[in-house]
Amino acid sequence: MTDDSAPRVDAERTESPVGVQGTDHITIEGTNVADTVEFYRDILGMPLVLRQPNLDRTELTHLYFDTGDGRLLTAFVSEERESVDETDPDQGDVHHVAFRIDWERVAEIAAGLEDAGYPVSEYDRGAFHALYTEDNNGLTIELVADKFAIPDDRRGEVLARAHANRVDDGAEFVTTRHMRAALDDLGIDAEEREIGAAPAGREYGG
Repeated sequence: MTDDSAPRVDAERTESPVGVQGTDHITIEGTNVADTVEFYRDILGMPLVLRQPNLDRTELTHLYFDTGDGRLLTAFVSEERESVDETDPDQGDVHHVAFRIDWERVAEIAAGLEDAGYPVSEYDRGAFHALYTEDNNGLTIELVADKFAIPDDRRGEVLARAHANRVDDGAEFVTTRHMRAALDDLGIDAEEREIGAAPAGREYGG
């Protein structure tokens, strides 16, 4: 049985007044300069490419980090702020931010985070493999290793097809099997990567 009130899931662009073309940047409320630069530049490896006063809140500094694909993560920071161990997001807040990592370095990256004193959890999310840690603001950071070498311009199409396969299968969530079937259905020859086993997990809902 299908729920006719549920929004449709597919890769078709809808008629809309805006029609975004991609993500430009994500901005977080950060803490101080040193701790924010340490995590995003020195731990995650994002170059700090711009630093200037916040143009709307002049008491704050605005940091711009290059995430590696032309997109940016920026942070509002102040020397009056201290880093925190955890945060409890409310409705409308950002729950977590996800970045791609090299699938061949998952174990090495997890070990590096732990060596630097950051917590790490590892999960198989079906469509991809993920590590989770926290930044100096207590914000959950997800590090995604793609299990298939899917071209970026076909990614949404593959996920939508995998969703349809999941529904047809009566499964609770997308698994690697549904991704394989989606690629076959769409005639996409994408390398499958052997990352290793991990639990599906429910702690983060990535």
